[in-house]
Amino acid sequence: MKLPRRKFLNLVACALALPAVSQIARAQTYPTRQVRIIVTLAAGGGNDIIARLIGQWLSERLGQPFIIEDRPGAGGNIGTEVVARAAPDGYTLLLVAAANAINMTLYKNLNFNFIRDIAPVAYIMRVPYVMVVNPLVPASTVPEFIAYAKANPGKINYASAGIGTPPHVSSELFKMMTGVNIVHVPYRGAAPAITDLLGGQVQVMFATTTASFEYIRAGNLRALAVTSATRWEGMADLPTVGDFVPGFEASQWYGIGAPSATPAEIVDKLNMEINAALTDPKVKSRLADLGGAVLPGTPADFGKLIADETEKWGKVIKFAGVKPE
Repeated sequence: MKLPRRKFLNLVACALALPAVSQIARAQTYPTRQVRIIVTLAAGGGNDIIARLIGQWLSERLGQPFIIEDRPGAGGNIGTEVVARAAPDGYTLLLVAAANAINMTLYKNLNFNFIRDIAPVAYIMRVPYVMVVNPLVPASTVPEFIAYAKANPGKINYASAGIGTPPHVSSELFKMMTGVNIVHVPYRGAAPAITDLLGGQVQVMFATTTASFEYIRAGNLRALAVTSATRWEGMADLPTVGDFVPGFEASQWYGIGAPSATPAEIVDKLNMEINAALTDPKVKSRLADLGGAVLPGTPADFGKLIADETEKWGKVIKFAGVKPE
């Protein structure tokens, strides 16, 4: 039997609409089971704390457990690959950090392409570093330090938490933009680096606010500036490096990502709930305790940040010739 043309077109339209209706329905019911958030560093650090804070919020808001799964190793690439290869259904998420943008250039033979394989979901926060020196260094400002370093090329050591870490490439950005010749001394983590900075074995470091704040307040370290584009509320009287080196900005940042091809409706739902968390006074206060400022925004906003940071740190790594351990 031949269908009337109008009825045939209506049936075609309904058939074409079914996938969209299915996606919307899936987003409305998501999640229906446990969701895991992959953290690419060991438990107990800032990444883990942030993931657990956001995971707890999402669990309470969406009615399903969001569990944290720590997958450390290879500079964060092991955990990232787990998410890049996971089903794009919203049940495997990634705590994204600055290292993901750095690793795109630092590592030559990755089994994934971060920008292609990870969809940006939501920005969470940005954390500045503090440029700190041992009190024996005869410099109280960034210009004084630059002058001292140029008068003593190759004689000043700077510490980092390891090769290719955000504090390392931040220091290399400083070298690139100022022309100073200071020597990198990598450590296996921030704690031993701070210990040697206090002891004078190294003279300068771009340290996290949380790791350095108490030593600055006690007078054991001297803060010269923060590395963010604007001043940090925790030490509002401290200038930025960019006040003296125009255009300089470096910081740690965090967000949530998902496998590419995750339905937009699920990404948008997660984005909405994470943005709601960032306006909650308790969540904001806890994140502020970690030394950062919340930055709500769209998935597109977060995607632009990732692209911009990948390009920026790629130039620094190539300029400095940084090689992974």
